[in-house]
Amino acid sequence: MRSILRAFAILVICAPAWAADLSGLSNADAAGGLKEALTQGAGRAVELLGRDGGFLKNPKVKIPLPGVLEQAEPLLRMAGRGKDLDQLVTTMNRAAEAAVPEAKTLLMAAVKDMSVQDAKNILTGGDDSVTQYFRSKTQAQLTQRFMPVVKQQTDRLSVSTQYNSLASKAAGVGLVKGEDAQIEGYVTRKALDGLYLMIAEEEKAIRRNPLEAAGGLAKKVFGAL
Repeated sequence: MRSILRAFAILVICAPAWAADLSGLSNADAAGGLKEALTQGAGRAVELLGRDGGFLKNPKVKIPLPGVLEQAEPLLRMAGRGKDLDQLVTTMNRAAEAAVPEAKTLLMAAVKDMSVQDAKNILTGGDDSVTQYFRSKTQAQLTQRFMPVVKQQTDRLSVSTQYNSLASKAAGVGLVKGEDAQIEGYVTRKALDGLYLMIAEEEKAIRRNPLEAAGGLAKKVFGAL
């Protein structure tokens, strides 16, 4: 994989000099091929995660109990609260599944607005470069869009209200991370982590098998390697 990334990085940076040897590929072609791959990957990620079981049944992205509850889980189950914990996990993941479709428009806009320099940065930036690009362009807006959807789902559980009350107090004395003090904030953060991870996974799959690319330019660019 790293050898492929290095080769593609050289292609993007040196495309004008190598154009005759690689079917006339230019910087614009290389960036365009990446855009097609990311458009396909982002759409596929939203499709996979934004449906029943998209988070709950996928071990790569399933949202676990917040750390403080996870640590206390054995004692809580011994105290007869196992059903509440299971319901909370299910609800958190269902909330993430409900929120993810909100992401598609912003993700597509981030790909559309990608510059040639952005493409170079992604292709030379390591295995997490796709994730970092989408985080920088969409995280703040997606957090705002996800939060109300997640809160609507999690507010239905009394255990969520109890958690928020206790976690807020615990955060005040440093026992709980501030970002985990509200269940809706925790779920939103984990949902975005899962979304960006799946986009990167889909993009890597296209690199491995260019024939699976939906766009002709992506096939041409990735196939040249």
